[in-house]
Amino acid sequence: MEAVFRTCAQTGLKIHNQAERLIKVHAVAGVFAILFGGIAAVLVLLTRWPAVHLLDPTSFYRALTFHGINMLIFWIIFFEIAVLYFAGPIVLSCRLAWPRLGWAGFGLMVAGSLLINTAILAGRADVMMTSYAPLQAVSYFYLGWILFAVGALIGVCNFFATLVVARAERTYEGSIPLVTFGAATAAIIAVFTLAHGAIIYIPTWLWSLGIISYIDPGIYRLVWWGLGHASQQINVATMVTIWYLLATLTVGATPVNEKVCRSAFVLYILFINLASAHHLLVDPQLSPAWKIWNTSYGMYLAVLASMIHGMTVPASIEVAQRRKGLTKGLFEWLAKAPWGNPGFAGMALSLVLFGFIGGITGVTFGAEQINIISHNTLRITGHFHATVVAGTTIAFMALTYYVLPLIFRRYVISQKLATLQIYLFAIGMTIFIGGMTTAGSYAIPRRHWDVQFATSQFQPPVEAAAFLFLGIMGVGGLFALAGGALYVVLTVGTVLFGRRVPDTPGAVPLAALPQDKGQHVPISGTLVLVFVFLASFIIYYFLNWKWLADIWLVK
Repeated sequence: MEAVFRTCAQTGLKIHNQAERLIKVHAVAGVFAILFGGIAAVLVLLTRWPAVHLLDPTSFYRALTFHGINMLIFWIIFFEIAVLYFAGPIVLSCRLAWPRLGWAGFGLMVAGSLLINTAILAGRADVMMTSYAPLQAVSYFYLGWILFAVGALIGVCNFFATLVVARAERTYEGSIPLVTFGAATAAIIAVFTLAHGAIIYIPTWLWSLGIISYIDPGIYRLVWWGLGHASQQINVATMVTIWYLLATLTVGATPVNEKVCRSAFVLYILFINLASAHHLLVDPQLSPAWKIWNTSYGMYLAVLASMIHGMTVPASIEVAQRRKGLTKGLFEWLAKAPWGNPGFAGMALSLVLFGFIGGITGVTFGAEQINIISHNTLRITGHFHATVVAGTTIAFMALTYYVLPLIFRRYVISQKLATLQIYLFAIGMTIFIGGMTTAGSYAIPRRHWDVQFATSQFQPPVEAAAFLFLGIMGVGGLFALAGGALYVVLTVGTVLFGRRVPDTPGAVPLAALPQDKGQHVPISGTLVLVFVFLASFIIYYFLNWKWLADIWLVK
């Protein structure tokens, strides 16, 4: 297949038409997934909110399974494969290595997602997202997982092959750009994540067909979390990559120290998968030594990587803004940042919400002792909504407002509504996560249909304050859902009705790189923010030890 290119009038990059088409179809599939998952989210939210309690138990677990898989897997991974097709052939201005295989991979991902969704909606897979054995779904549910994983793996391999093509054809000089390096990190994590998926889902599929008779539930849990949590680590690497990209597109920022940034990405590759173990901290079959090793020393090196990125991204923005003359006081560079640009607002809110809520709670709940008072409560659900939704999803939404004019070549139908969408979703998620996490502090369970256990023989006491926070969770969730719906309306509306972007330079406003005069530029504002973060971290961490000590009295 002969490669056909166009030159982007806005960025000057050579764009292979096959890569561009694959970005479009993966992005569209992702939007369909967030639409389906969002509809299920309404049903789950209005059932978890005791004042409404909408669904019966069977419908609730079905909606929860559908919501979790469409949001955590399909929306995220379709978008991430689109990012790989951008960070490889587009950023490196080269041809895509295997266009036909790319389409085959996309077809497998679509077929797999349709099989899984059909099984859930038909009531043949009420097994929740984890599908823990001995719960068993219909065989085509597991087949769908295998097809989806193989399709995604083809997309990942296509990215690596494209790096080889770019190197062989010398389309770039020196090291690959940081955005491509970050995407490569996500792709490497994806390889061993998908390998865990194959190891656990192929035998489970054979078990569902009756070919093998038994799946060890303990082994299943251990291997499954190598897929379940590691897939979220792909999100982290991709999200951080998007932060760097958006910082460049919106304020003209460049990394303050590329070697440090790249080293932090390498720490992800080496250590981030150890965090999967914190899902098994109350599992009786695993030894205390295994749990402590996997959730302490090694995992903290991955945490260090996130803290490095959490400093270098705002530092690069501060340097760029100060070079433009915004040098007054500690925070003029931040106060006069382009907060009306949905790309910048989304990047900044994603960074703050991921770091201050998702990051701090994740490390705290990952400590074995504190995990005892948070495991299987809504605190855990609040944590991963802070990382995957408030962090990753907002970053993806922010990037969408650049993908639409640069790849689909359509102006967003309303830039003001796009900005409103980012703030509405972020504020809604903040309220939702705050209510959910605090309700979890009152031991409200994360998976049960009825938090009051009203139909059970024994009803555990539920403090009145818990219902207040569940109500706050409900209100915040409705705001966030409105923001999510607006995102779907804006993206679909832009693709169908958006004004076409002309092929003239400057038609899409992109930030210019500020002139580097070789002078030292302070990052004092960033350092203040870093110390605020560290103080918050310390206070929350030791509060949890205080709460643990109050429950578990030792004399």
